[in-house]
This record gives sequence, C-alpha cells and structure tokens, in this order.
Amino acid sequence: MYKQTLYRIIKPIKQTTLSRLNKGKKWKYGYNKEHDVVVISKTGQIGDVYEIQNLKIALPKQPKKIQKFSKNKWEVTDYPKELNKIKTIFDWRNYPEDFKNKWYNYIEGEFNKRDNGFWFYNKNKPTYITGTNYMYLQWTKIDVGHPDFRESNRLFFIFWEACKADERSYGMCYVKNRRSGFSFMASGETVNMATISSDARFGVLSKSGADAKKMFTDKVVPISVNYPFFFKPIQDGMDRPKTELAYRVPASKLTRRKMVSNEPTEELVGLDTTIDWKNTGDNAYDGEKLKLLVHDESGKWERPENILNNWRVTKTCLRLGSRIIGKCMMGSTCNALDKGGDNFKKLYNNSDITKRNKNGQTNSGLYSFFIPMEWNYEGFIDEYGIPVFETPQEEVYGPYGDLIDLGVIEHWQNEADGLKNDQDGLNEFYRQFPRTEEHAFRDETKNSIFNLVKIYEQIDYNDGVETTSAVTKGNFQWVNGVKDTSVIFYPDQNGRFNVSWIPPSHMQNKILLKNNIKYPGNEHIGAFGCDSYDISGTVDGKGSKGALHGLTKFSMEEAPTNHFFLEYIARPSTAEMFFEDVLMALHFYGMPILAENNKPRLLYYLRRRGYRQYSMNRPDKSFNKLSTAEKEIGGIPNSSEDIKQAHAAAIEMYIQDHVGKNEAGEYGSMYFNKTLNEWSRFDINKRTKFDATISSGLAIMACNRHLYSPNVEKQKAKVNLSFARYTNTGTRSRIIK
Repeated sequence: MYKQTLYRIIKPIKQTTLSRLNKGKKWKYGYNKEHDVVVISKTGQIGDVYEIQNLKIALPKQPKKIQKFSKNKWEVTDYPKELNKIKTIFDWRNYPEDFKNKWYNYIEGEFNKRDNGFWFYNKNKPTYITGTNYMYLQWTKIDVGHPDFRESNRLFFIFWEACKADERSYGMCYVKNRRSGFSFMASGETVNMATISSDARFGVLSKSGADAKKMFTDKVVPISVNYPFFFKPIQDGMDRPKTELAYRVPASKLTRRKMVSNEPTEELVGLDTTIDWKNTGDNAYDGEKLKLLVHDESGKWERPENILNNWRVTKTCLRLGSRIIGKCMMGSTCNALDKGGDNFKKLYNNSDITKRNKNGQTNSGLYSFFIPMEWNYEGFIDEYGIPVFETPQEEVYGPYGDLIDLGVIEHWQNEADGLKNDQDGLNEFYRQFPRTEEHAFRDETKNSIFNLVKIYEQIDYNDGVETTSAVTKGNFQWVNGVKDTSVIFYPDQNGRFNVSWIPPSHMQNKILLKNNIKYPGNEHIGAFGCDSYDISGTVDGKGSKGALHGLTKFSMEEAPTNHFFLEYIARPSTAEMFFEDVLMALHFYGMPILAENNKPRLLYYLRRRGYRQYSMNRPDKSFNKLSTAEKEIGGIPNSSEDIKQAHAAAIEMYIQDHVGKNEAGEYGSMYFNKTLNEWSRFDINKRTKFDATISSGLAIMACNRHLYSPNVEKQKAKVNLSFARYTNTGTRSRIIK
C-alpha cells in the first residue's frame, strides 16, 4: 500500500500553551521562534500544525461555521450577473447607493477570503485553503477555464504562504513534474500580490526571454484582465500590454477635467505597481527592488546561462540590508545535469531547510520543496482533488465525470517498464515525472563508464519503503571521552556517518595485540577505503570532502557478505576532526583501511596514535618493493595509471555482482544513494571531483587485495628441447624413457 509522506500533522506545542494563546488571540503571522513554527494564520488563533518538507506550519484554527457546497466538494461560486456588467471602479461609482449596499457584504466577504483563506467541506472533511489558493481557484482564468481543486496544490500554497510569512526565507525552490500547473499558479500569485501592493515591482524570468514574455502575455495579463472590478486597480497603458502591466493612475485621468472645467476634481490614487519580464541572463533585474520574482523553468537554463549566478544577483533585489522585503517563487523540472541541470540541483540542495547558517537561513536563502508526480498527475486525480495512488477496487471518477480504473503508480511503472531498454529515454521520463528527488535529477547515461541500469535499479529500490530504515545517521565517540579505549555509535539525525550494519557487541572494538602492537581484530571480515584531505580550511571555504567507506567480504562471522555498511562524506571544521572520525570507525569495527598516501596526514595521524598496522600497504607490491614512506605509513598512490584502472575495474566488478536486481530478482544491499549517484557520474579523467567513488573503490580493492598481489618471481626450470617419443601399442600411449 502506498503511504503518503508529503505532509504529516504534528503536535510541537503543549495543549495548555496552545489553548491559552488561542484564547488571547496571541499568535502572530510569521515565524514563531519559541515554538519553531511558521504561523500562517491571521486570526490570532492556530489549529493543526503541518510538517511539510521539515517546515512546521501552523494553520488557522478551524471555525465553527464551514462552507459546504452542494456536491460536498469544491465548487466555483458564480459571479453575480449584476456585478459582471461592471468593468471598473469608475463604473461602480455611477451606480445608486441602494445597489451598492446590496453587494457590499458579498464584496467584503471576497476580500476576507483573500486575506484569511477559506474553509470548506471536501468529502465531509473540513479543509483549509490559503487566500492565494482561493484566488487561484475562484478568480484565476487558465487555459481550461477555472482550475480544479487539487490536494497537491493546496499543500503547495500552504508551503508558499509559510515562505511568505517566514522572515528568514527568500521564497521557494520547487522541483515539480511536467504539467503540474506551476506557471499558472505563479502567474496567479503575481497578479494577486501586485493588485494589493503599492509602490512595488514584480518580475518574471524563464529559461529564455521568449518564454518569459509568453508567460507574461498568455498567463499574467489574461488573469489580470479577468479579475472582478473590485479586485482590479486602476491600470495605465493598454489593456493587454506586451512588456509591462502597470497599476497606476493614467495621466489623462488626472488632467482631462482640469483642462475643460473649473470644477474641483477628485484626486485619484493608484498603486504605482508594475509587473514585467526580462530576458534570461545573470544580471536580469540587477539593481532593481522586487516584491516578487517568479522564476519559471529555472532547472532548464542551458549553458552559458547559469541559474546559480543569476540567483546570486537577483537575491539582492529581494532585500534591504539584512531585511528580506521580497520573495522568489521558483519552480521547474530539471534538465540533464551536463545541460545546466547541475546548477539547479546545487541550488535545490543549498535550499535544504534542515541546514541553516547562524542567521537562520539556508545557504541559498530559499526553501526546497518537492512534490512527487503521483500527487499531481493529470488523469489520476479524483473529483475531490485527491490522487488515485492505487488501482481502485470500486468506481472512482475524475473532476469531469471520467472513470479512473487504474492507479497512478501502476500507470507510471508501466511507462517506466516500457523504457527499460532505453536508459536515456527512461531517465528523461524520470526527470519529467519524478517520484523521488533522485528521479528529478537523473543524468544522461552517455558518459558513464559503469552499468547505469544496475545503479539506477538499486537507487530506485533504496527509495522504496523496504529500505527507509536500513540506514542510520549518527556519530562515533570514545566511551567517557577517553581516547584509545572503546568506541560507541550513537544515532544522530545530523550525524556525519551513514551506517547500515553494526557488528554484534563481541565483535566491536576488537583489537589483537602482538608484541604490544595493535592489529585490527576483524580484518578477516572487511576493510575501509578512504579519500582524505590534509588542509583544514580553503580559500573559498569549500574544498573537497573527506570520504570513508566500509565494506565486508565473505567470512564465517555474523556479518553480511559484500555489504557496504558505512558511508561518510563530510568536511568537519578541522582536518584533525576528520582524522579522529576515521580512527574511531576503524577502532569500532576492528578493520584496516586502504587510503591514498598522496595526502598523508591521516596516515601519519594513525601511526602517531599507535594504529600503523590498521593502515594497509598497497596490495600491488611486496613489502620489500615499497618506498621508505610507504613502509612507514602504508597507503596507496593515486598517480599510477595501473592503480586508476584497477580502481575503476574494482567498482565495475562490484556493481555487476552486487548492485541492482540479480537473476533471481533480488536486489543488492548497497543502500547509500549518494555514493551510487556519484558512481553514475564518475569520470576517470577527473577523479579528484569524486571523493565517494575514490573511497568506495579503495574499500573494494582492500577487501579483494589478493587480486592485486604481485606475481612472485619463480625459479625457472631448464627447458628440455628434445621431443618426447611415444609407444602407441595397446590401448594407451606411453612415453618411451
């Protein structure tokens, strides 16, 4: 059974506190630091708290009176015919007062729904939508008329409202599936915000200037044109402009009467707000001050255009000093990584809500948001806006009365199965209709040297329900802080280690002492590979990461076979912290390590601490052939072409035998997707960029070192060049001596 994971209702606030503050209407719209929630309620009261992509969002308290439409689902309320005739506020002024009084409550009610959101019963369930969502459903004209209510869009707008409310956020970076409606939703929000904002500017960018212009002319402008008069500000210029939509008082409105009459004129007040679009480029909107920037198709910027560079520039348009004054609504599917998609992926990863700087902001300032395709796939959403995940056992109908007799997951899988023999086609399908973030950032296969079919099979398997608990994040530490005693592992969501196997207690911290020298006690069970670094800091503050991988081999012990059990890809604040992390892992598992010795500080660190015998010598040379430094600290160089080829061949061998689905239909137990993804992109000519690949390959070589042992020079016997003579009598031939 499919289990939704898009959101969950949590209770981070004590009930007594919640009740007390609700009674006093003390909850303020915005980020509540004390309870670590973003309040999107404007009533002073909150109800359910949603956790969406790690962001805690407090919704308004459910009111006593909730709208119930005739069909127990969302319905567009017909615009009164009497008001439909009124096109502008100037027309409204000409109507008699009794007519106006008749409609004041209706108009006021629409403004209230716009401000505070709207509650209605959906299949008998009280359902809240934000004011922006209400404006989209009730008053936004799209290509098919009015949009349908969708649960996925409801959650999208709740998350977006939280981005607007949170003073720490510059907006959202949304990874979506194709035809999800983002362009219309973003256009609707642009018009919605612009028509209530004064002295503000709104901008539109897309993967090209032509696309931005099309979004402006085909979506933004028609939405504005079709707003009811009471939401439509005074507009200057053409009704359907091509470059700029201006909500301000036209000069003619102010001066005509003055020119023909001496009567005093009513002073008109406009918003002085504009919406426009720009050509794609790094410096688009540079120097501008924006209230909202819509970034459409941001994952499809192709080189030389760079979404990262553009965001660094346009981010400054949304702030005054340290104060954020504008927001960015960014959404897209993703191009292949080598076609510009890698920049969007970096931006998305830098928008992780769980990783904030000391100012409380993500690295990008944006909040990442992903909705799997099964939530928002045309043709598989029922009349209540709920996705039909599984093939239904009873009749289920769509919003237009169409029968849905297949679940979206089964449909998607059928499409994917049909592309199994076309890996590039399959990856494109995944990018267009991703079920996981891994799918969204799938790369093309043409440059890979490894079996991508198997790698991606394993990644997809790892993303399934079966393996969600297979990996534990955490850290190692010395018992009571006393070094070189015993090490323990403790789970920690922010830990640097990913671990999929912990040895039983009698195998932990196993050391063999020979002549008072420490040897790893579980060398027969497995080994580590490591790509180290020597320098703590770098000029740009980044630098390559340290990588450590642990792998088992066949043994008679209580351990899985050929199983990657540990992944570490991190760069602590000092190199010594990294060295100590490595040492504690070696000590805990009692296994040796094969590390590159071109960055020798780690190996000297191990030797200095008395763990020289934990550092394996290079397996391709006998001890007497090692250099002085290699005898001293162990390790293997990375400069030899033979080593490079052997390293790549080791990974290739492991993937073929232990990754993806085997002939028996069983999957491998390599659960570390970060490493798998790096394998898929590995370029043997640019090895320094692939820390995890180097580390994991060395672990494979360490566990199979017998394959790389040098040929022992054997004493050659003298060759007898005389021909042997045979007797062929009887039933067998015999050599004549």
